[in-house]
Amino acid sequence: MATGRAPRSKRTSVEAPPPPDGLPIAPPIEPMLAKLGDALPPEGAGWIYEPKWDGFRAIVFRDGERIYIQSRDLRPLDRYFPELSEPLRAHLPERCVVDGEIVIASASGLDFDRLQLRLHPAASRVAKLAAETPASFVAFDLLWEGDRDLRDRPTSERRAALERALAKAKAPIHLTPATRDRALADEWFHRFEGAGLDGVIAKPETAKYEPGKRAMLKIKHARTADCVVAGFRWHKQGENELVGSLLLGLYDEKGELHHVGVTSSFTMAKRRELAKELEPLRKGALEAHPWREWASAMSSTQRMPGGQSRWSAGKDLSWEPLRIERVCEVKYDHLQGSRFRHATTFVRWREDKRPEGCRYDQLEVTPPYELQRIFG
Repeated sequence: MATGRAPRSKRTSVEAPPPPDGLPIAPPIEPMLAKLGDALPPEGAGWIYEPKWDGFRAIVFRDGERIYIQSRDLRPLDRYFPELSEPLRAHLPERCVVDGEIVIASASGLDFDRLQLRLHPAASRVAKLAAETPASFVAFDLLWEGDRDLRDRPTSERRAALERALAKAKAPIHLTPATRDRALADEWFHRFEGAGLDGVIAKPETAKYEPGKRAMLKIKHARTADCVVAGFRWHKQGENELVGSLLLGLYDEKGELHHVGVTSSFTMAKRRELAKELEPLRKGALEAHPWREWASAMSSTQRMPGGQSRWSAGKDLSWEPLRIERVCEVKYDHLQGSRFRHATTFVRWREDKRPEGCRYDQLEVTPPYELQRIFG
């Protein structure tokens, strides 16, 4: 169930220790991935459906007392989630490899922002956050158990083995829900979204586990929004010639324009075209720009486009302001706090829309769904 990707360890200064010897499968191992689908597969097609979790993909290796947690990008995650070590020893088979997701659940659903905060170079900070906002591990595939390599076994057999292995598991270790009922999967698609889950994964019943291959389907939520185009960043391959991304804004109820994300899904030809198209809007743009004071407003709650953080270390966050005149429609999956969770997809220019009409209240907000019900 490929979902949120853990930031790479280059974002911290911690030297990762090597994985221990003697594990059932020598890490790292690439996780099996999913390709995007437009809709759930038709009835009777032989699929197993699961909720699509929004956390850090994690493969857990266990050999007795030894636990090793690997991220989607093949990096170790152990030190960032120390509170999971003992529960994993208590509830996973003595010798196994389990694929799953690390999540942090709050009263309103999954909290990806707090999950990101856990990737901190200071062990003391990690320990503090582990106590304040403990993480959970949701298992959804079993690659090895005892002396059996299950990767060549069909999905249905691996699922049955995982259910037996985690039959007595307790929080914070969970078995993801699964169903063969397409109607129930469709209900999950809509009902679970308020808990921070952003879709459904469909796995062929007869498929083996294929590391690095997109052998599953992910069906995600997609919506559109009209946003102010308040600026842009140059593409790394062509400053002053190629637009890299457009900076998007939405107004709140007080009339403040917040930076809500970017759209960057352009061909190289389109990037060159955009540079020429937006050039007239650069003249005098900063004089009355609502983000002209962003550098001195970093302590406010208003989101700005150039804020530094440890997650953006080494990236060029400089941006070019534009006069607040253009509106574009973008496709997005869901909102996280006051911004888009992922980069959006450009749909079209909206010449018929005025910038001041681009407000948060146009967005569809799904009521929170109790995570306790998802965990059973």
